[in-house]
Amino acid sequence: MAMLSRGAIEALGFSSIGENLQISDRASFYGAERIKLGSNIRIDDFCVLSAGVGGIQIGDYVHIAVYSSLIGAGRIVLSDFCNISSRVAIYSSNDDYSGEAMTNPTVPREYTRVTHADVFLEKHVIVGSGSVILPGVTLEEGVAVGALSLINKICEAFGVYAGNPAKRIKERKRDLLRLEEQLKAMKAV
Repeated sequence: MAMLSRGAIEALGFSSIGENLQISDRASFYGAERIKLGSNIRIDDFCVLSAGVGGIQIGDYVHIAVYSSLIGAGRIVLSDFCNISSRVAIYSSNDDYSGEAMTNPTVPREYTRVTHADVFLEKHVIVGSGSVILPGVTLEEGVAVGALSLINKICEAFGVYAGNPAKRIKERKRDLLRLEEQLKAMKAV
């Protein structure tokens, strides 16, 4: 995986960028002027970030693995220490599937009924491979999502969720909060 140079990242026109960015030259960005990148971020091959009017905000120490996508007109926020495994899809827009309107972006807007809702992943969220997160969802701090899960409603803090649709199956340990403090203390030195 070849990573873009700092100059190449700057040339993409992001709203803001932090330090220590590892971005694959095979990742794609649409609406880069509405994408904010923190520091210590890695975005792997074949990821697609398509920021609509709400934009995309990515915090510090975030990894987005291969073939993942963040798409939609609503705001998408990945807070510090989030980990998005391969082939995860996060949507902040959704077509109307009822048949009362037409679908797809090639149809003029007046014939469609696309809805938009913000998506928030709070600190220390990890999302397993192949999972889908739908518009309007918040994954609270420390949530872990098992592979191949469908997230269509709020996931409460430090829960482990899995399934289609996902359900809370157990509690997640909070040791990572102590480790975060250690990391911050080490960086402050």
